[in-house]
Amino acid sequence: MEGFTGIMLILLSSILVNNFVLSRFLGVCPFLGVSKRVETALGMGFAVTFVMALASVISYLVHYYILVPLNIEYMQTIAFILVIAALVQLVEMALQKLVPSLYKALGVYLPLITTNCAVLGVAIINITKEFTLIQTLFNGVGAAIGLTLAIVLFAGIRERLELSNVPEAMKGFPIALISAGLMAMAFLGFQGLI
Repeated sequence: MEGFTGIMLILLSSILVNNFVLSRFLGVCPFLGVSKRVETALGMGFAVTFVMALASVISYLVHYYILVPLNIEYMQTIAFILVIAALVQLVEMALQKLVPSLYKALGVYLPLITTNCAVLGVAIINITKEFTLIQTLFNGVGAAIGLTLAIVLFAGIRERLELSNVPEAMKGFPIALISAGLMAMAFLGFQGLI
């Protein structure tokens, strides 16, 4: 996959076909935890997009310019987690200073981006698939957009469900899980796209 077409295929694939939440089931914690309001979900999506895009590129550079030359590729996971943790700290400080209301709304889920398996997963998948630096960037951005799309759509559904007449036994988390399952099934429709 070379050139513009290959990049667009990677981007589209990571957003729709291989959506990290709905297809690979990575990043479910913020998906379920921050999806009660669309605004909060969108804020989390932007934070994850920033972290995931930068973590993908920096992890690529760390892997190919530090770990491989030193022949310590086995340290990959630890190195990637350190990169992600540093980026999350940067985002956390910026949000606390610039958008304190969003910082409070995200609560514990903001520092949990550090242990979000979707962020680490995209960094490892980029190395495993031997993507170039540009492909790594677009796969990271696409995965983050896909995660954001899933969280925001789910938040919209959950907001509508609060106003719906749901049986008492299904209110809250049970109907949210059923909705998440139906969303995942709907995204399966994209499997034949690419």
